[in-house]
Amino acid sequence: MNKADAIHKQFIERILSEGVWDRSPRPKYASDGKPAHSRFITQVFEEYDLSKGELPITTLRPIAIEKAIEEILWIYQDQTSDLDVLEDKHGIKWWRAWDIGDGTIGQRYGATVSRYDLMNNLLKGLLEDPFGRRHIISLLQETDLKETKGLYPCAFQTLWSARSSDIYENGKEVMFLDVTLIQRSSDYLVAGHINMIQYVALQMMVAHALGMRVGKFARFTQNLHIYSRHIEQAHELLRREGSIESPKLVLNAEGKSFYEITSKDFELINYNPVKPQLKFELGI
Repeated sequence: MNKADAIHKQFIERILSEGVWDRSPRPKYASDGKPAHSRFITQVFEEYDLSKGELPITTLRPIAIEKAIEEILWIYQDQTSDLDVLEDKHGIKWWRAWDIGDGTIGQRYGATVSRYDLMNNLLKGLLEDPFGRRHIISLLQETDLKETKGLYPCAFQTLWSARSSDIYENGKEVMFLDVTLIQRSSDYLVAGHINMIQYVALQMMVAHALGMRVGKFARFTQNLHIYSRHIEQAHELLRREGSIESPKLVLNAEGKSFYEITSKDFELINYNPVKPQLKFELGI
């Protein structure tokens, strides 16, 4: 199996064998409102070298790549928390459960990106000072959290680093862009690989805009969990054998700026996930 599948199985096994159950959870199951308990491990790190063909996407079940990328465009291009934009423009409806009552998810995610001009500041900073060590986007802003109710961002921070290489093209040295994603929490079976692949897509978009190549992608998760009603699916994933070869994500956006890139510009090659798809009841 490929690296992503091996890591996925390893963490599932760790959660099932080493994990502990939470108490008095905030989430409830959507179907009946009962507490959505989860079994979890903490302080989990994983790393992939995109430049060497390693891609953090499991082939043990299908992952909705296009919708994952559309969601990231809503946050970092549209820069809004308006659910009508998410649904009408991007066709994504699963966020409606977190509507705070005004048609938004509150002063969160894209609204935070907009308020502090986080995306433009990142692009400008990497362009003007590529070797700087302060290229950070944080969606966890205390002022925003106190201003409105709403879900705290799960994938809340990214750290960006440019590095040189010994590769030259047209007399110019190739630069690599490395990214670390930090999550306070990850619903591992449902959203774990969705979060990673959408932030890889964002990394590719930024690298493209700056004339760089993608380098390494890493993720640190403080609480990696499996919900109590997903245990059967976890065992099914452990029984499956994924693809030996690693899929490849390609961005075809020559001549486009960061804000002109769409999900249609991405192509996932050699992706043959195991079917059938598994069903998961959401904790919200």
